[in-house]
Amino acid sequence: MAKKPSHIDRIDATFDEVVRAIAPKAKKKEITIMDRKINVLAQSVGQKEIGSDQGNLDLGIERERDIEGIGMGVLSDGTPYLNQRGLAALCGVQNAHIGTISSQWDDTPAKPRIATIKGILGDIGIEFPSAHIEVMHKGVVHYCYPAEVSIAILEYYAMDAGSNVQPEARKNFRILAGSKLRDMIYSQVGYDPTGSVSEPLRKWHERIELNHQSAPSGYFSIFNEAHTVIYELIMAGAQIGEKMVPDISIGQHWAKYWDAQNLDERFGDREKFPHRYPQDHPQAKSNPQIANCYPLDALGEYRRWLQDDYFAGGKFAGYLKGKKEIPPSVAQLAIDRLSPTLIERE
Repeated sequence: MAKKPSHIDRIDATFDEVVRAIAPKAKKKEITIMDRKINVLAQSVGQKEIGSDQGNLDLGIERERDIEGIGMGVLSDGTPYLNQRGLAALCGVQNAHIGTISSQWDDTPAKPRIATIKGILGDIGIEFPSAHIEVMHKGVVHYCYPAEVSIAILEYYAMDAGSNVQPEARKNFRILAGSKLRDMIYSQVGYDPTGSVSEPLRKWHERIELNHQSAPSGYFSIFNEAHTVIYELIMAGAQIGEKMVPDISIGQHWAKYWDAQNLDERFGDREKFPHRYPQDHPQAKSNPQIANCYPLDALGEYRRWLQDDYFAGGKFAGYLKGKKEIPPSVAQLAIDRLSPTLIERE
């Protein structure tokens, strides 16, 4: 019997449909760490400047991603948004047209286009003081269009723009109507609006409390070194807990590398220490677990191996692929978040 598509599978399929609708002839590129950059949005030429009162500079960008020209993210208050470039791509129009909507939002009398878009929002009982929210991020002001505003603008270009109705907008509105745009943004940036990320964080913190500095002086443990990996997996949406213990995978591969390279001859012998699991983990029945710890002099070699071999060499991707609990979108987000970036130089 064929497996029924899960909720996350349907969201991923939705996003793929959107990408195909925007760029049907474009070759689909591999999603890498560079796809998560924010595009700086240029103000529209020849239009009224968008004032600083049209937003909330106290908000921050919690998550952001840019895929195939669709810039999206989630603000620190949980608001999902598209950036100007991404919204323009969905609507099949130039960035300047979206900028004009923002700059004319408060005009009196309202331009027909603005009145129509506000009417769409009014029909669902929502009113926005501006089309976008201005957010300072990394020293640059970004124009973030909330999902509700984005859908209203997309509907306008799909159905109400007269001779300016865009085929791209019609296709994408059919795909993203209702709450699908909001769901797609949350899925693609790895944000959990329900707050259920707190449970894997709790389990991880319990392990930290039980094993903090448990390795003897002069040695490091894989668990303590794996904190960044575990944190990024949780932030990407992985359910870290008793069924998913990534430091075991890292430790096993590192131990094999240690033996194959005879690293004890360079750094000295590894030692053993007791590691404990929280009581709600089935592994706790055999506490304490005896784990390896390694001389601190080998820490640089370990971190180089983790970056060049475990991540870049495909071992991390292989570990995630073998975990049925992790949807493909979450696995890709985790890989992207942990991919090393080049140092930016002036």
